[in-house]
Amino acid sequence: MPERTTVRPERVRALKEGKETSGAVAYWMSRDQRVADNWALLFAQELALKRKASFVVVFSAAPHFLNAPMRHYDFMLAGLKEVQERLNTLKIPFFIITGEPDEIVAHFVRAHHIACLVTDFDPLRIKRGWKEQVIRKIGIPVYEVDAHNIVPCWTASSKQEFGAFTIRKKIQRLLPEFLEEFPKPRVHPWQQGIMKEETDWGRLSGTFRADRSVKAVDWIVPGEKAGMKALGHFIEKKIGAYDAGRNDPSQDCQSNLSPYLHFGHLSAQRVALEVARKVSDARVQSSFLEELIVRRELSDNFCFYNPHYDSFEGFPAWAKKTLNDHRKDKRIYRYGIEEFEEGRTHDALWNAAQLEMVKKGKMHGYMRMYWAKKILEWSGSPEEAMETAIYLNNRYELDGRDPNGYAGIAWSIGGVHDRAWGERNVFGKIRYMSYNGCKSKFDIRRYIQYSSSLPGKGG
Repeated sequence: MPERTTVRPERVRALKEGKETSGAVAYWMSRDQRVADNWALLFAQELALKRKASFVVVFSAAPHFLNAPMRHYDFMLAGLKEVQERLNTLKIPFFIITGEPDEIVAHFVRAHHIACLVTDFDPLRIKRGWKEQVIRKIGIPVYEVDAHNIVPCWTASSKQEFGAFTIRKKIQRLLPEFLEEFPKPRVHPWQQGIMKEETDWGRLSGTFRADRSVKAVDWIVPGEKAGMKALGHFIEKKIGAYDAGRNDPSQDCQSNLSPYLHFGHLSAQRVALEVARKVSDARVQSSFLEELIVRRELSDNFCFYNPHYDSFEGFPAWAKKTLNDHRKDKRIYRYGIEEFEEGRTHDALWNAAQLEMVKKGKMHGYMRMYWAKKILEWSGSPEEAMETAIYLNNRYELDGRDPNGYAGIAWSIGGVHDRAWGERNVFGKIRYMSYNGCKSKFDIRRYIQYSSSLPGKGG
């Protein structure tokens, strides 16, 4: 079992037991790329302090990752530079190692005589696979800490939840216990035998086998400091309009924090603490925290407990049946991947949403639902629709390759976390969204003009 620390034991689980040896403690940073407000880093350092051992942080940069282009690597690397700078002030060595993570992490453990490995939680299949491979190759204790969710995923629920209404009551019951202030990491007093070379960021950038045609964006600055600044701006200037305007793509009411949350530059728990502390309007606070906590943690729950979160097999039984019943329905419009990617459909609203994502790296949340549902309507099968939506989301969205993205696409196309609706062509009983429905809710023309005015091509 994990040693006792000030980090709540419910946040930690042992992935591998191992015999005690002398040597350093390492935090294998992955999903939560920050120094402040990081339960995994805090837990790892406390283990090192108790043992009077050296402490290091290591990040394994995979040469390719779920169709992520260089746009995403650039954002990540900028944040990791700040991580290194902050760790330097705490006298904690930071290593970025490149290659296939399952091989290079095990090699790092052996080369640096690591006695205990701590990592952060990620429900995605590829990350869990890396951990399983590393564990098989090393003989030391390995601990996993959920530093991403406020209520740890395995503590919130022991099964896949049906929907927001089933997980909400579980999370709300536990929030008073887990929504706590963070301790601060300490200057580390021991670093015996840890030799660290300076990171060559230029060389590192050139090692990734990523598509460099998808251009970086300049409307958002990566890193912990920028994430906290964006949070402050949202609370001060925008959150008052969030409840009424968050589903209106023609208004600027969203937080734009999702890239920071995805890369772990910003802790969702820090966001919740600041909103609870600074926003007095209970309705506004509740509306925002519902999305930040309940919906985000529902997505992690889905990906953690459903191994088929990115395919037709992951849909609920009723949705699979109704989609199968309508497989042979005539599609009035049918598009291929190139037409989708280039925004060359008959629907100017859909094209605007795709253009926003390509240029900006972030599509408005409401439009993501419409966007994915139309891909289902205009594709030859639900499997083809899932493949197209995931490909485009992971390629262009800064917060792609994320449980929120997979769950959102599965909701739109496969009825996950939803119920059966009235039956119609192609969709069966999957919830439908229409152009005219959007037109009745917000100023479509204004949104299309905004999307067209965004600079650059993005890809």
